Amino acid sequence: MAKIAFILLCHKEPEAIVRQARMLTEAGDCVAIHFDANAGPEGFAQIRAELADNPGVVFARRVKCGWGEWSLVRATLYAIEAALDAFPRATHFYLLSGDCAPIKSARFAHEFLDRRDVDYIESFDFFESNWIKTGMKEERLIYRHFFNERTQNWRFHTSLEIQKRLGLSRETPHDLKVQIGSQWWCLRRRTVEWIVDFTRKRRDVMRFFRTTWIPDETFFQTLVRHLVPAAEIETRTLTFLMFTDYGLPVTFHNDHYDMLLGQDYLFARKISPEAHEIKRRLGALYNNADATFNISNEGRNLFGFLTARGREGRRFARRFWEVEGTLGRERELMIVVCKKWHVAKRLLARIAEVTGLPTVEYLFNEESTALPDLGGLEATLTKRTRHRRALMRMLYDHYETDRLVICVDPGSMDLLQDFCGDRATTRLLEVVCTFTDDYLIGHARRIGLAGEQTRKETLAGLMPAIRGDIAHESDRIRDAGFENHLILREGEGRDRSADLLAWFLAIPPETAQNIAQTDHLFAD
Repeated sequence: MAKIAFILLCHKEPEAIVRQARMLTEAGDCVAIHFDANAGPEGFAQIRAELADNPGVVFARRVKCGWGEWSLVRATLYAIEAALDAFPRATHFYLLSGDCAPIKSARFAHEFLDRRDVDYIESFDFFESNWIKTGMKEERLIYRHFFNERTQNWRFHTSLEIQKRLGLSRETPHDLKVQIGSQWWCLRRRTVEWIVDFTRKRRDVMRFFRTTWIPDETFFQTLVRHLVPAAEIETRTLTFLMFTDYGLPVTFHNDHYDMLLGQDYLFARKISPEAHEIKRRLGALYNNADATFNISNEGRNLFGFLTARGREGRRFARRFWEVEGTLGRERELMIVVCKKWHVAKRLLARIAEVTGLPTVEYLFNEESTALPDLGGLEATLTKRTRHRRALMRMLYDHYETDRLVICVDPGSMDLLQDFCGDRATTRLLEVVCTFTDDYLIGHARRIGLAGEQTRKETLAGLMPAIRGDIAHESDRIRDAGFENHLILREGEGRDRSADLLAWFLAIPPETAQNIAQTDHLFAD
């Protein structure tokens, strides 16, 4: 069975570190502690004294650590070397911080690691991937960084600017393909032994990474990909963490206990220092061999949904296709706006059958929507949305028509604003449906806000937010005051529906009656 040597990087709260180490070793695992040398000696002395009789704990040589510096990698390597020497039976080495806590039992973690003989580490191509969202990218590697951006900001940026002006860039090591990813990993013993051996032989690589910026996101990621066969690497972290829109880590509190247990990870960071109740519960959980877990894994999507509610996007400049492109003054665009996609699709199928009008389903919302070959513009949702008017003009041309019917999700407010502001004649038919709790639960699962194992209490708390979000989308459409905006409500009589369809599609009343008589239009 797997035996884990935890590489614990910490810099504060000696009492919490002692509790964390005892919890991990009580389950039969072991811990190598690096306590930041920037912290006072009293804290380190306290940790050593309280854990002195624990054979499952070893202490690494201390270094002063700074965010973004090589010192973090050096501290990790010291702790790895200490763990390799002290724990010859350890099979896996798991990097943790003092802010981490288990969200599964030790038994679950051991069985999880036993199932597959792989290393768990994020490792994406540094130059080709989009892992870095903002800030410096290649400058992290091709220039040398001798100062800390946070504590020596002027020196950091002045040094960088001088190197740029003098053309002092450098190449990456010729035989390495630099990778990037989260610093939190779990590696097999053989892999960390290979890494340590590599560091002793390849001084050129060590010199390179010592002056890169934020090397804890590139050093291990690059070496693992270089040393280990790709089939033995699982490109993911086993530590659950999230970041806000501002690049700050999300902090978990006492009321996140049930959500954390449902995530497909073994540990989570970071737990609030004040969240004593959840730390107590998670500590007890780790040593509970009988604990069972229902994995729902909705945490990231749920967080994104809840934090995004109430925000309304604003554009600061007109896109190029708005300035130079129009659908055409002589053309008509009829948009069915409906949250229940299957209802809108049934309606469009009936419209096409009865009238012969060309119809396209949720082309800006659903990647799999069937579209003709438009030279690659139709390939992805991103391309379709970015070049929306060019795409629509090509569809008009493809179908050799001036009249087109499409579906749009009510959350796509920017699309509605763009099309309703065009010179073409645009008409909206908002189809308003009723939503049962069962339907909303299924909707939450389809979009990743909940899983099959999400607790009923969590779902019950989520329902008002989802209902409110749907109502908010509808309110925004009505508040926009779009011209030619009609509302067809579920449960309205067929005569009323036929009147609305006749106006929306500009068709004779008897043809609209034929469409309005569609059976089971609103059935779920």
